Amino acid sequence: MGRWSSPDKEPDKQRINEKIRISPVRVIGADGAQLGVLPTEEALQTARQEGLDLVEVASDAKPPVCRIMDYGKFKYQQKKRQHRTHTHQTKVKEIRVRPKTGVHDINVKINRARDFLGHKDKVLLTVMFRGREMAHVEEGRRVINEIIEQLEDVAKVEAPPTQHGRRISCTLSPK
Repeated sequence: MGRWSSPDKEPDKQRINEKIRISPVRVIGADGAQLGVLPTEEALQTARQEGLDLVEVASDAKPPVCRIMDYGKFKYQQKKRQHRTHTHQTKVKEIRVRPKTGVHDINVKINRARDFLGHKDKVLLTVMFRGREMAHVEEGRRVINEIIEQLEDVAKVEAPPTQHGRRISCTLSPK
């Protein structure tokens, strides 16, 4: 299709009902049976009697091929089929905690991480230190190891815990 093509001939749009201006057309019934070559008005009338739409499925054929179908249902099934072929892009989600983070708050973060891992995303666990908390790095390591231990049923450690300045981080990926 060129740049100057007609507006009602978009690549993913089929012409339906009154938008079909070419006559005659080859008609396929709702059950898949060939109804033969009919004038467009007669084909449209047949479709309306069945409570369905006349949809142009092959505009390049001579004469064009039209099918009697429920257009809304057809579009829904096409969209559903297209959605099924969509692939998930893996993202890295970060969970941040501090050495003094409470038990309940850590459990909330763990549940959040489970949710991310369930959606096939990776999780970057980070323990951040402020001020004099750097004197107790072992507390941060204990927190991160506890989180890893609680998530080991749904995740595997991709990168072990390492310290970078004022933070300890590790990467978990779904099993």
